[in-house]
Amino acid sequence: MKPYYIIIAVLLLGATACTKNFEKYNTDNTGISTGQLKPDYNDVGIYLLQAERSIINFSGGGDPNSYQVQQNLNADIFSGYFMSPNPFNGGLNNSNYFMMTGWNGEAMKVGYLNIMSPISKLRANRTDTAYPAVWAVAQIIQIAGMSRVTDIYGPIPYSKAGASKSDIPYDSQEEIYKRFFLELDTATANLQNFINKGETLPFSFGNFDMVYSGDFTKWLQFANSLRLRLALHIVKADEATAKAQAEKALNPANGGVITANSGNMAVRVGGSFTNPLVYIDRNWADTRIGADIACYLNGYNDPRISAYLGKSTDKTITSQYIGIRSGAVTGSNIKDDYIGYSALGSAFSLTTPIQIMTAAEVYFLQAEVALRGWANAGGSAQEMYNQGVTTSMNQWNVAIGNYLSDATSTPAAYVDPKFPANDKAAQSAITIKWDDAALFDVKMERLITQKWIAMFPEGQEAWTEHRRTGYPKLFPVAHNQSGGVVKDDEGVRRLPYPQQEYNTNATELKKGISLLGDADNAATRVWWDKK
Repeated sequence: MKPYYIIIAVLLLGATACTKNFEKYNTDNTGISTGQLKPDYNDVGIYLLQAERSIINFSGGGDPNSYQVQQNLNADIFSGYFMSPNPFNGGLNNSNYFMMTGWNGEAMKVGYLNIMSPISKLRANRTDTAYPAVWAVAQIIQIAGMSRVTDIYGPIPYSKAGASKSDIPYDSQEEIYKRFFLELDTATANLQNFINKGETLPFSFGNFDMVYSGDFTKWLQFANSLRLRLALHIVKADEATAKAQAEKALNPANGGVITANSGNMAVRVGGSFTNPLVYIDRNWADTRIGADIACYLNGYNDPRISAYLGKSTDKTITSQYIGIRSGAVTGSNIKDDYIGYSALGSAFSLTTPIQIMTAAEVYFLQAEVALRGWANAGGSAQEMYNQGVTTSMNQWNVAIGNYLSDATSTPAAYVDPKFPANDKAAQSAITIKWDDAALFDVKMERLITQKWIAMFPEGQEAWTEHRRTGYPKLFPVAHNQSGGVVKDDEGVRRLPYPQQEYNTNATELKKGISLLGDADNAATRVWWDKK
C-alpha cells in the first residue's frame, strides 16, 4: 500500500493503482462512477458525508474498529477519560506506553483516505467554484479533521498532498497551522457572502449534512469557534498569532461563535452507523471509565456523574462510580477483572451523535481569552467560566444547584477496590468556585479542569488541552512499559509515525522528523507543546 496522501495524488492525477485500497477504506463503496452520481448531486453529497463521518471515524455495519485504534486506545486513555479492561497484546500496549505500531497509524490513515481524499474529489468535481458555500463547509471539515492528525503526530504532509504520486514532503506544524488559518479565512468569507446575499443552491444541502442540516450560519459559527480553538492551541509557541486569530474569531463582525447547545458540532448517526464509543462500551465491553474523570466527578459531587458514568456492576464491589487507572491492566490480568467497573452513563446510546465541539468549550475558550487580557472575550473570565459550566450542565440536562459556589470540594483520591496497589492520592486540590484574586496558574487550572469535564467524552481535544496546559492534573500511569522513553509525570506527548511511512516514504519522513526537532517517539513534544 502506498502512503495515504499518495492515494490522494493518484486519485487527482487519474491513476488507478490504489483504487482497491481507496475502496477498502471508504464508506461509499458503491461501484458507481462520479458521472452516475451527478444527476442527484451525489457527486457532492457522498464525499461530504464521508468526510464528516471521519473527523472522529465511525464505520457502518457495526464495526467501530477504526475508531477504537484511531482514538479510544490512544487519546481517550491519555486524556484520563477512559481505560480498556482488555489486556491487549498480553498487557503490553499504548495504555501503558508500550506503543503499538499497528495502532499508531490509524489516525493518519483516516485523515488522508477518509477526509482529504473525498474532499479532493469535491475539488476535482469543481465544487469549489460551482458551490463556494458548500466548498467552505468541506474546507472546515478538512481543517477539523486534519488539525487532529497534526496534533497527534506533529509535522505531516499537508500543503503538497495530492501534488505528485510519491515523495510528498512534510510541512512543519507551524506552517500547517498558518495554512489552517488562511483556509478558514477563505471558508468564512465564502459563507458570509452566501448568507449575506441570500443565495440558494439547486439542491437540498441538508440531505448531505449530518451536522447542521444545511444551516450555513451554524457552519460559520463553528468555523469561528474552530479558529478560536486552534488559536489557543498555539499560545505558548506563537502568542502573537494566537492573540490575533482568537480576536478575529470572536469579532462579532465575522459571524459569531457557538453560543448555545443547539449549535454544538456533533455528527448524527443512523442506519448502519452507530456511535462507535458506545458500541465499544456496550457491545464489546472493551472500554471503561478512566480513574481520573471518575475521581474528579466524585470529589466534586458533580451532577453530571450519572449522565457520564454508570455504576459498577462487579459482584465484589458495592455499586459505585469507579474508573480504571491508566496502565493498570497488565499481562497478569484478564478482562473480567475490570469489566464490571463503570461503563458509560445514562446519557449515551448507540444513536448518540458524535461530539466534536460544544458551546461549553467555546465559553471556556472565551474565559481564557479574557484571562489573558485579549479583546472580544465577550465578558470577564469569571462570567465566561460560569457560563461554560452552566451550559455544560444544560447540555446534559442536569440541575446545577450550588455547584458554582462550592469553594471546598476537591478531586477524590483513587481507591481501586480490587487491586489496592493501584491506589493513588488525589493529584490536585483545585476547587470549583471562581476566585478572581487567585494567581494566573490557579485560575488556569480551575478553568481547564472544568473545561475538561465539560468536553467529555471527546478524548482527542481533552488530550491536546492536557498537553498544552498541564491540566487537569492526572494520575501517573500505573505501569510504565515505555522502557524509560516516556516519563511518568509527563505522559505520552504524541504518537510515533506509522511503520508504513518508514517503508514507503522514508526520505521525506526523515525530513519530517527533523522538522519535529527530536526523535520519533512518544515523548517528543509537538511544536505547540511547550513546557
